[in-house]
Amino acid sequence: MRETIHLETHSREILVDITDQVERLVNQSGIEQGLVNAYAQGATAAIMIQENWDQSVQTDVIDLLRKMIPRGVWLHDAQDGNGDSHLKAGLVGPSETVPIIDGKLGLSRWQNIFFCEFDGPRRDRRVVVTLISVS
Repeated sequence: MRETIHLETHSREILVDITDQVERLVNQSGIEQGLVNAYAQGATAAIMIQENWDQSVQTDVIDLLRKMIPRGVWLHDAQDGNGDSHLKAGLVGPSETVPIIDGKLGLSRWQNIFFCEFDGPRRDRRVVVTLISVS
């Protein structure tokens, strides 16, 4: 099964929790044992599994990446000013795979799935979610 989640982002850099949308797809699939993969389409976006209990973790992730990969100093900035966005997306990576265990996402209590926007705001960001049954 494959579905696409459409998102609108309102900041240049933000982590958007997509766990509920992915969980709905797992429920709709009827898969009891398997894998679900979330893949960010776009060279300046990524997917990350991170804590959602405290907003400060997401803020810290953005702050760390800003410090590691500052804006405005990359060769690609001469093209369209988003060299840092490409590097951040490449560092985090475009996808995450989570086990489906007994019909539920195999995340721990503190883990959620985040879409990482590094070049927003954008009207139509897409996450391709692929579900595979192993039973």
